[in-house]
Amino acid sequence: MKKNQKAGINAKKSDGNEYIKISEKDIIDLCLTAQDIFANQPIFLELQPPVKIVGDIHGQFSDMRKIFDMEGWPPEANYLFLGDYQGRGPMQVETVLLLLAFKVKYPENFFMLRGNHECHSLAYIYGFNKALLEWEGKSKVALAGNN
Repeated sequence: MKKNQKAGINAKKSDGNEYIKISEKDIIDLCLTAQDIFANQPIFLELQPPVKIVGDIHGQFSDMRKIFDMEGWPPEANYLFLGDYQGRGPMQVETVLLLLAFKVKYPENFFMLRGNHECHSLAYIYGFNKALLEWEGKSKVALAGNN
């Protein structure tokens, strides 16, 4: 997937939520594009203020949305996420996918660091691996609410 490319995503409103259908291919493309961006950005980040610093989302998608609602959605605000994107929350996969999508779309003002939960053992312990297996094959991801 190329930067700012819409990846065959279909939106529809249902019960006040906006649902996005995203294919396995689109998810793979998103992950590979994000991986390429991370690999080509410097390890040491020198960020210019203002930057909103956010840590420990732990799959709490609704809390993350509240942060964006209060502080501004990218690219209106610059963000540095400190890690721990998954673990415990009911929407771990959706949280990671949205963060990666923002990273791909806004690579110069949306930054993500790796937290201690972004390793195989903690992903397994806190259920991210299980969430991926349960999520696999689902056709909808709730990515927005009443907006």
